[in-house]
Amino acid sequence: SAMQIAAVYACVRLLSETVASLPLRMYKFTDESENGKERARDHPLYGVLHDLANEETTSLNFREACLASLLLWGNAYARIERQAGHVTALWFLKPQRMEVYRDKHSGQLVYKYLDETGQTIEFSQREIFHVIGFSLDGIKGMSPIQQAKQTIGLTIATEEYGAKFFSNGARPGGVLETAGVVK
Repeated sequence: SAMQIAAVYACVRLLSETVASLPLRMYKFTDESENGKERARDHPLYGVLHDLANEETTSLNFREACLASLLLWGNAYARIERQAGHVTALWFLKPQRMEVYRDKHSGQLVYKYLDETGQTIEFSQREIFHVIGFSLDGIKGMSPIQQAKQTIGLTIATEEYGAKFFSNGARPGGVLETAGVVK
């Protein structure tokens, strides 16, 4: 419901569209000097980051969705698809459907995702690209929206009250009368 507030929507949209539209280039070093670098267009990851994140999503749209997730939920997740050890695609995962915890036996992070069909899928740390926002535990980012829930709730209530008030022609719904003079 926070995205229904014009200010929240405008900020999330502006930040995600702007940052996602910045050039994203990969470089490889050609020698030990500081300027000895060139674009790594032949690297398998270059096309994923620069052109298409996967067969359905452009790099721009993928980065935009990740930024919006980070701004709203404090986390951005993607499933990594590999072939012959190289990343060939990144598939966006909804942060509200993800649970992250540390396995007690292995010490590795485990990602549990509830897909659209209601099936729970477990991913290892190697299978997930996870961008963490501000965090107190280093495992999961804190949602800026959750942290500002009081302010957002007050804004929603104020907007609802204003809408009801002005839908009535800005006239109060009742009149107070008294027999004497009000001092």
